[in-house]
Amino acid sequence: MYERYLSLFLIIFLFLQFPSYGQTEDLVEIYLLDNIDEDRNYCIDIPGYKTRAKINRKLQAHTCYSYQGEIGIDQGFERKSIKTGVFYMPAFKVCMVANKVKAGSLLSLSECNKTYNKLFNLSSDNKIKPKIDKSLCITLSQNSSRKGKGGSPVHLIRELYLDKCNKNLKKFQSWGFR
Repeated sequence: MYERYLSLFLIIFLFLQFPSYGQTEDLVEIYLLDNIDEDRNYCIDIPGYKTRAKINRKLQAHTCYSYQGEIGIDQGFERKSIKTGVFYMPAFKVCMVANKVKAGSLLSLSECNKTYNKLFNLSSDNKIKPKIDKSLCITLSQNSSRKGKGGSPVHLIRELYLDKCNKNLKKFQSWGFR
């Protein structure tokens, strides 16, 4: 009986001392390196609001939530997976995919499986490229941003798609993670 209470005490102690104890993911946000028109940066984002994100819709670029002090659940990618070419969002158990691997294709989410294993690569020049066509890059829309429904100042949103990698589009195609 004493051992059971001691075990329970130890679990509670570890949880209070180390809130991330037992979590396997190390979350990062993927953000556009150039601020463009958003000082808080744009991050790859699931439409909807945090836990109510709509994983069946196309991905977008949205004001990064990290200015609020933490990574938004709908912007959180697993760091170790990115290093292997898998852009995995553990909170929703989905991976980033391209609808088609051609210029103009939109990005969406899908259940992770071997088909999507190592689909994208974050290159040394900060481009996110499909492994099967390295001439393409994930690109932020050059069109004007639209206003979201929250934030102060109001969050901004832009479309994301695949386009030919181009040095003239560097500020729309250079990404980092933090």
